[in-house]
Amino acid sequence: MKLDFFGIDKLNFVEFNITGSNSGYEKLNQESLYLSSEVFNLFAKCFENSEGLYEYFGPNKFNARNIVILQNNLQSFMGMFEQIHSAAMFQSFINNIFMGKAFLSELEHKNNKWFDNWELYLNKLKTVNKTMLSIIDKCIAEERVLWVIGY
Repeated sequence: MKLDFFGIDKLNFVEFNITGSNSGYEKLNQESLYLSSEVFNLFAKCFENSEGLYEYFGPNKFNARNIVILQNNLQSFMGMFEQIHSAAMFQSFINNIFMGKAFLSELEHKNNKWFDNWELYLNKLKTVNKTMLSIIDKCIAEERVLWVIGY
């Protein structure tokens, strides 16, 4: 908790918003879900590979043109998680992701014994991945647009 004022440059989360259309969205909507930037950064390549113009700080639209590509990238990423069977494999996998070292550093800061519970953190990342896939499934089924906005 930060007991102080802060500016917009200190925001550090990503919004998953399905309230809009191809032309716009309702910023910070009650229906939106949010993910910390340290966690999202592990998945960022999936989003970048799905949208050639992906930009972290700004709205990124995933619609009928590219949402299935995003779904496929996230499913492939889940497959990589499924292949991790040891703490060393987990650490190596995360370290090889852009900004992965920052994630592990934050994890170390919050729990210096995280290595003893690596499976817990792997399962939490799998749950995040599954949640992203369920958001995409909802968008496809209901013909919605997914907006991903970094703050």
